[in-house]
Amino acid sequence: MKKSVANNIFMLYLMNFTQLLLPLVVLPYLTRVLTVNGYGVVSYVKSVMMYMTLIIEFGFTLSATKEVVEAKNNKEDINIIISKVTVSKLILSILSFMVLLLLMYFIPLLRKYPLFTILSFFPSVLTIFLFDYLFRGLEKMEVITGRYIIMKGLATVLTFILVKGEQQILLIPILDIIGSAVANMWVLYEIKKMKLRFVKVSSKTIIKDINTSFVYFISNMASTAFGALNTIFVGIYLSTKDVAFWSIIMTLITAVQSMYGPVSDGIYPRMISSKSLKLFSRIVITFIPICILGSLVTYFGSNIILTIIGGQKYVPAAKYLRECIPLFIITFFNIITGWPLLGSIGKVRETTFSTIIGSILQLTLLLFLGISGKFSISLLILIFTLTTLIMTIIKIYYAYKYRYLFN
Repeated sequence: MKKSVANNIFMLYLMNFTQLLLPLVVLPYLTRVLTVNGYGVVSYVKSVMMYMTLIIEFGFTLSATKEVVEAKNNKEDINIIISKVTVSKLILSILSFMVLLLLMYFIPLLRKYPLFTILSFFPSVLTIFLFDYLFRGLEKMEVITGRYIIMKGLATVLTFILVKGEQQILLIPILDIIGSAVANMWVLYEIKKMKLRFVKVSSKTIIKDINTSFVYFISNMASTAFGALNTIFVGIYLSTKDVAFWSIIMTLITAVQSMYGPVSDGIYPRMISSKSLKLFSRIVITFIPICILGSLVTYFGSNIILTIIGGQKYVPAAKYLRECIPLFIITFFNIITGWPLLGSIGKVRETTFSTIIGSILQLTLLLFLGISGKFSISLLILIFTLTTLIMTIIKIYYAYKYRYLFN
């Protein structure tokens, strides 16, 4: 059991290391071959696509993972799960495209670059055929890691070869599409080897499945709002240059969060079956010193980090990076007390409640800043940190309240 959990975390760390490395490798290249405004457009559209992907995923990464775990390798049950989830996601992809068209109508930046925006949408659709939930539930994390390295590695290499300036900006989403398509073919081959297949499912089953995942979707939507929503507000109230600065900071925030993700994802299936507080406590104790060390490196090396990633023109954003340090530490506890802890004992609504409260508070404060005319990146970071802290406190409260449900 311990070996399985360790392997899951290792494979997810390998993937997340790749998730951290590849963007940090390609980011300095893009910030140099594109203008600050050009990079602002690319990063802004990618932030919007986070929402599109979220609508398509609709919480299935958590709800369907739970179903796969509970299926206990019963292939007939798993066939039904992958079939109903795939059909549900195809329906949701149509809905998300309609939402995107609406955003393009109201947001000038998206309306100005319609082809780039639409092309950027297709990699989100292709996530339907990656079947993350299946391999997480079966604890085959090596498949998830392998397909990600193929998908993003290919796109990254082609970016270096083909994108030489802002005139090739359309190649960025096209290369993502190519990488995603290759990864899809490999994953479908793995599914065929496992002798799994798609079966016919009723519309009633699909509606029930979407309804079951809705609470997970609301939680994830609220959580994602802390990242992408901030960028959208920056694009509305501040300049394209500030969008670029904020996007650089968000890239680093995401990089830090990606280091926490494997811990959460790696123990989630095991926590569902064991509900072991001992396992959870051991993980937390192990990673606290790592969080502190990372915060110290960030504080003293912020100028160097921004110079390496974006060049001298992005060094003014170093002060924003230092302001994010409390957020880095709080985020670890927010992630680890969510689905791995509360989710493992079935407290989905409580987990969702915490993120909804945080999201509502954040949205309220963002609107207040916008109306008052005092919108700034520093205040945005403060709001981000405050709302994440409140979410974490709520989750810890519920974990203590229902502590008798753990082993």
